[in-house]
Amino acid sequence: MLDRNQSILVVVDVQGQLAQLMHEKQALFANLKSVIRGIRALDIPILWAEQNPRGLGPTIPEIAGELDGLEPIAKVSFSCWQTKAFADALAAAGRRQVLVAGIEAHVCVYQTAMDLAAAGYEVEVVADAVSSRKAENKALALQKLQGAGVKITSVEMALFELLKVAEGKPFKNILQIVK
Repeated sequence: MLDRNQSILVVVDVQGQLAQLMHEKQALFANLKSVIRGIRALDIPILWAEQNPRGLGPTIPEIAGELDGLEPIAKVSFSCWQTKAFADALAAAGRRQVLVAGIEAHVCVYQTAMDLAAAGYEVEVVADAVSSRKAENKALALQKLQGAGVKITSVEMALFELLKVAEGKPFKNILQIVK
């Protein structure tokens, strides 16, 4: 089970024209906004990565706007874990449960999740907050990840798992987010 004191969200490479090519992009963007808003409402840290931002451009405005106050970590490796700045930031956060969301499911999300799991982190990929250009690639990535022991979750499942109880301000905030 996810624990608010042990969890962190990693947002991977939701950038430029590539983001616009994702399968079911509007649902993806809405779900990414929801998971980011929910994680922020629960005061859980977020790491934000951008793949070769000079080449792919910045994170799309509708997602970057949800990450106000945070700085993206630039990378050229597909896996976030292979970038020292990312690995250092994750270590500094002191969290062992990593929720992964972003694009593309079969490249950067997949390789990040696999590397994090190999490094001993408990990894959950937010299935409705990841995508690829082709639905088949997303499905294959989720299948391979699950076969390797990475857990698969959804935005609502993760947020309510982190919430634990149906009371208080955090609960009311999460209800507004998932409506």
